[in-house]
Amino acid sequence: MIYSSKILSTVKEESPILYWVVMTHIILAVGCMIGWFIDERTLMGVNVWIKPLKFSISVGIYIFTVGYLMTLYPYSKRKKNCINNIVTWTLLIEVFLIIYQASRGVQSHYNVSSQFDALLFAAMGILTVINVLIMVLFIFDTIRLKLKTSKSIQWAILLGWLIVVFGSWIGGQMISEMSHNVGVSGDLRVAHFFGLHSIQIIPLFALWISNKWNATSRNQVISVTIFGLLYATWIGFTFYQAKQGMPLISL
Repeated sequence: MIYSSKILSTVKEESPILYWVVMTHIILAVGCMIGWFIDERTLMGVNVWIKPLKFSISVGIYIFTVGYLMTLYPYSKRKKNCINNIVTWTLLIEVFLIIYQASRGVQSHYNVSSQFDALLFAAMGILTVINVLIMVLFIFDTIRLKLKTSKSIQWAILLGWLIVVFGSWIGGQMISEMSHNVGVSGDLRVAHFFGLHSIQIIPLFALWISNKWNATSRNQVISVTIFGLLYATWIGFTFYQAKQGMPLISL
């Protein structure tokens, strides 16, 4: 709890705008939950507010993660502000577009039923591409720079960014097929979800290892590598399974 409070205060101090945009996502998530309870409209069998709720939470976590990781990179204040603003505002706009489409009771993604809807879908695609380019920048900088953390955690961050880009590529696969389902039951969103959240899961594993295991830096790096490979294998499996039109869990 103390460590979490320290992270919150660090992000708030280093990137106040980013911090308050994250708080905005929390408010949006609460609003979507209220909409879920009072609005009975459904889209493809699911309440119209479920999707914006999930995106508000997921994107808020991602923006906060970027805000904290930025404190570990030896960037200038100007470069930090530039990256934070790009990530913060592009993703906030994308979430607003998803919420707007939900309020209309129509799909936000894969919706080309009208010129207006196709334009919004294209805009979301452009905003996503911008953030993927930022991820690629992080990959190069994690390789070439010394971060303000241990070797095992820096290695975990690099693995996280690499897998996040792969998760984004899976998102591109869904866009190319104009659907997240393959066949009848294969759902690419499973692999996409785990891919995008690798930037939290793998570094958190590395942090846990460094705090709980009194081992050499080399052994910690090996442990993180094994965990990262297993995690990537799991994503690859769920991706392959979905591409075969198979459900993750057969009920």
